[in-house]
This record gives sequence, structure tokens and C-alpha cells, in this order.
Amino acid sequence: MAADETYTKFEKARIIGARALQLAYGAPPLVKVPGGIVNPIDLAELEFQKGTIPITILR
Repeated sequence: MAADETYTKFEKARIIGARALQLAYGAPPLVKVPGGIVNPIDLAELEFQKGTIPITILR
């Protein structure tokens, strides 16, 4: 996510949900996984916060 981009709560939910599904099916994480995170949704949120998810929104 670029610094000037802002997402609506619906776009954010869609991005995190899609990435969590990918992680649940065995996709490699794009960030170093801290100890204690086993839930794909938590990992997807972490990737979203760091801006490493390669998903774009077309408006």
C-alpha cells in the first residue's frame, strides 16, 4: 500500500480476506512470521499493515 492510498473498510476487508484464503491454502507468507501467529487472518492483517500484499484495487 502506497503512502497516499487509503482504502475503505470494505476494500480492506476484501484484501485481507483474499490474502488469508491464499495463506490458508499454503501460499508462502510475505513477511517474517512472528512467534504465536497461526491464524491466517492475523498474518494477512500483518502483511496489510506492512504493505506487502500484492493486490490492487481498481476504482
